[in-house]
Amino acid sequence: MLIKTLLNKVENFKSFVYKAVHLEVIDGVEALVVDVQPRTNAKPECSICGNRFGSYGTQSARLYEYVPFWGFQVFFRYSPRRVSCPVDGVHVERVPWAEGKEHMTTTYKVFLARWAKRLTWKETAEIFRSSWDSVYRAVQFVVAYGLANRDLENIKEIGIDEIQVWSGHKYLTLVYQLDSNAKRLLWSGAKRKVKTLQTFFKELGKERCLRIKFVCSDMWAPYLKVISSSAPNALNILDRFHIMKKFNEAIDQIRREEVKKLKDEGADNVLVKSRWVLLKRPENLTEKQTVRLSQIVKINLSSIKAYLMREDFQRFWEYKYPACADKFLENWITRTLKTNLVPMKKVAKMLRNHKPLILNWFKADGRLSSGTVEGFNLKAKLTIRKAYGYKSLTCLQTALYYTLGNLPEPKLTHRFCG
Repeated sequence: MLIKTLLNKVENFKSFVYKAVHLEVIDGVEALVVDVQPRTNAKPECSICGNRFGSYGTQSARLYEYVPFWGFQVFFRYSPRRVSCPVDGVHVERVPWAEGKEHMTTTYKVFLARWAKRLTWKETAEIFRSSWDSVYRAVQFVVAYGLANRDLENIKEIGIDEIQVWSGHKYLTLVYQLDSNAKRLLWSGAKRKVKTLQTFFKELGKERCLRIKFVCSDMWAPYLKVISSSAPNALNILDRFHIMKKFNEAIDQIRREEVKKLKDEGADNVLVKSRWVLLKRPENLTEKQTVRLSQIVKINLSSIKAYLMREDFQRFWEYKYPACADKFLENWITRTLKTNLVPMKKVAKMLRNHKPLILNWFKADGRLSSGTVEGFNLKAKLTIRKAYGYKSLTCLQTALYYTLGNLPEPKLTHRFCG
């Protein structure tokens, strides 16, 4: 079977035909070169308006890189015609296998992008004898297509968080869709600022914002204000994960202060290697940690008091009715404020200040959690680790959209494995 026959099966272009196929040396490497010519009487297509008009001469032949065959690089060779358009003037024709002045075919870009999702971009470039920039352009093309053609209707549940990128206090704000039928990265924006989140809601559009029912976020006040004004019909939920994270931070602060105090007093440091014993949930402790916890929990220490207060608060999540949960919460806050544990008292004040948003968790029947958000954040951080060599924030955002965005891909006449 001829190579031309195979190409006509997978890449059949209506107004063009494949001619001779040669083995030639391209950049010092032997490659397959397929000559492409326009069909007889087929008029070129204007790259601006898309209409067909008469030809106005041709340019010199160009090479368009295609998917490799049997270890050989493959190139289409074609001399683009100039189109004499009465409206847009003289332009180079639009060809169906490539975009603009790009020297990679669309099929090859999608092929590279699919492999770049599995491997690092550097590895993808090395395996297919391409360059890092070519792989980036391929992913960028697929992401641009996906963002332009994705469905943004019926978004009812979103999660908002931020992750640190690179060194220093550089953040990326991420917005995820959390609907059961569509979990994906919706949007990313540089920095952690009010204007950043406002930009997301502005780009989403007023009508779509009004259809949002639930927003899962942390307790950063500026974000809470933006959510309240931009998505007025949404129930803003401060969920279990972020709240319990504050408890653990308070316990760890008390433990560190107590360790230092015991050391200064020259007393036996019974809290040595006890950090995760106190921070982990009892059901997640190892056998050795369980034994260790049973030993130190009998000692009258501030760290143990804080630990027991956290465990007592866990009953809050077991309530079925907001009114009962509210009563328990207020009682717990009152008792905590009477102690001398300053970090835990800060947690109590935080809970009181954000009580309405915390109780929204019950109005959503406890089904919306930032656990999905944290899962996405973990994948985002893995992408960043895999991103050795990413040159800019824009490049990193492209990688995140491609990995987490669940974007539609360009439609091709044939789906290559990759």
